[in-house]
Amino acid sequence: MPAKGKHRRQKSTLITRGLVAAGTGGAVVALPLIGATGAHAAEQAAPAAVSGTVAAAAQVQAQVQAAPAAKAAAPTTYSVVAGDYLSKIAADHDVAGGWKQLYADNRQVVGENPSLILPGMKLTLGAKNPARAAAPKPAAKAAAPKSAAPKAAVKAAPKAKVEVKAEVKAEATEQTRASRSAERAAAPAAAAPAATGWVAPVSGGVSTPYRASGSMWSSGYHTGADFIASSGTTVRAVGAGTVVSAGWSGAYGNEVVIKHADGNYSQYAHLSSLAVSAGQSVSGGQQIGLSGSTGNSTGPHLHFEIRTSPSYGADIDPLAYLRQHGVSI
Repeated sequence: MPAKGKHRRQKSTLITRGLVAAGTGGAVVALPLIGATGAHAAEQAAPAAVSGTVAAAAQVQAQVQAAPAAKAAAPTTYSVVAGDYLSKIAADHDVAGGWKQLYADNRQVVGENPSLILPGMKLTLGAKNPARAAAPKPAAKAAAPKSAAPKAAVKAAPKAKVEVKAEVKAEATEQTRASRSAERAAAPAAAAPAATGWVAPVSGGVSTPYRASGSMWSSGYHTGADFIASSGTTVRAVGAGTVVSAGWSGAYGNEVVIKHADGNYSQYAHLSSLAVSAGQSVSGGQQIGLSGSTGNSTGPHLHFEIRTSPSYGADIDPLAYLRQHGVSI
């Protein structure tokens, strides 16, 4: 007989409770597991991406820094012209290490005598002077993150430097021209051989006379006459003869010695370059080289001697000798 006023509550079985628990637990557990896995993967991917970006940036920066250095180090070729000497070329082209480095780089071309270079020689010029090449870098670096205005200023700066350098060169050229004009005006008769075929070695006047005394000369006196001649001035044979020697001669630097028909010898010292060689026949007024300041010299000029033999110590008055041969000096 059924009980009155009561409903019987259906009991859940253990299997049902287990499924519910499992279902509920699975839902609760599954969500955190999926979230944790995604976060863990993101944490691993982030450092890798950052590391790759840093490496790429470092590589780009290294390439940017290497490009100017490679450009600066690229060598160029220079062709020697009349009046050139190594220190002048090194200064004009900002050669790092000066004339000594220039000579070391071109020793096979120049030879054993660094003071003797000839027109037409091809010299390799190395990297530019690093101090001058690096000067614009700070301004260019500061201009990059800001605006285009500083960049324009950086571009204008080298142009201004070039213009200033051009003005300095132009001024030096004018001074050289004026000096040579003065030399030609001082002795116009030297430009062409006299009726006897004899000429003065250069067109400039005498700066130090023959037999001037002083401790600077090993013999106690000046064995020749010094003529005013800026570096690169044409030096001529005073008369016809045969070249006895042409090359380096210690304190005299680059010199030429010529034997003349009367048995006397003329000597031309401190030359910057030579245009003749031993054994060659020359005529009066023929170019034999260019004046300079090689050897034991305080500045560009021509040391000229007349000797009774080709060796040092056989000197006679060179100006008197030239006058005897019809040269007005």
